[in-house]
Amino acid sequence: MPSLQLQRMPQFLWPLCLQVALIATSAKGQATADYFVGRKQNIYNPSQLSETQFLEYSNLSDEQHLREAVQNILIPRVVDTANHSIVRQYIVDSLRDLDWHVELNSFHDTAPIVGRLHFHNIIATLNPQAERYLILACHYDSKYMPDVEFVGATDSAVPCAMLLNLAKVLQQQLKPLQSAKLSLMLLFFDGEEAFEEWGPQDSIYGARHLAKRWEKEGKLDRIDMLVLLDLLGAPDPAFYSFFANTEPWYMRLVDLETRLSEKSLLERYVNSGVVQRDSSRYFQSQALRSGQVQDDHIPFLRRNVPVLHLIPMPFPSVWHTQHDNESVIDYATTNNLALIIRLFTLEYLLGGK
Repeated sequence: MPSLQLQRMPQFLWPLCLQVALIATSAKGQATADYFVGRKQNIYNPSQLSETQFLEYSNLSDEQHLREAVQNILIPRVVDTANHSIVRQYIVDSLRDLDWHVELNSFHDTAPIVGRLHFHNIIATLNPQAERYLILACHYDSKYMPDVEFVGATDSAVPCAMLLNLAKVLQQQLKPLQSAKLSLMLLFFDGEEAFEEWGPQDSIYGARHLAKRWEKEGKLDRIDMLVLLDLLGAPDPAFYSFFANTEPWYMRLVDLETRLSEKSLLERYVNSGVVQRDSSRYFQSQALRSGQVQDDHIPFLRRNVPVLHLIPMPFPSVWHTQHDNESVIDYATTNNLALIIRLFTLEYLLGGK
């Protein structure tokens, strides 16, 4: 069946589309002993965190820093505006202060309505010379909405803040990756939002530019997996496995959430009961194959880079409205998701040693 372009679909149709698109069988872990990464599908089998590691890392947090990061990003930040520069500089300075190597991938492109703009992808690495990277990514621009003040809390101030918070909270644990062959990259895309109407030439400006450039430079083969965060921060999110080749990695998130839940390490871990799904968890044990959400991962996916897309389905009810502001942020949910993603990152990067 044709792929579902859920990026532009009215919200009232999403439940029906999800019902049609959800595979009847549950998402499953790896059928064989091996996990695969990269465009060449190389074998990589990191071990699970030990009980001691799991408990130690689960106790690491800095909620005050997370809230401060959100506050610093939560302003209108349309591409090539003064606020956009302020947020970009805040992200760059925050990571450089934590001893990350940060560079800008800057370029010009022309957008409908507004004309020629200057875009800047932010690329932060612990080891610029690493042979392989796990990439955690989000976008930091906000949508052009001239008639309202749109600050994009879930879209995507919270995901940006979560990545900065990960770098802060795991500063000591990530230090060995400054000289490791397998390391971590944080990627903040610019120009994800369309200016007039979502389409191939009016959307994901930064991702399209960077994927094309890295393909020419031969850098795509250094990417193990692109983990894209989007529309996070609202209560009661439900995530699904979108792609078969990264489903074993998605199931690691499912397992980590289960371990945290069993040890009562998740904050206010309940569901409102409004959404008809497995209300006991965020990461659903179902696969969503037929639906394709248009987002920054698409140019990489088309070049065979493995993608793990962490976006709730359906989207938050405030999506692309002026109500996507601080009032929608549920910090218990945000802290829980941030913890799961931190543990996934550590397990992936340190579990192979």
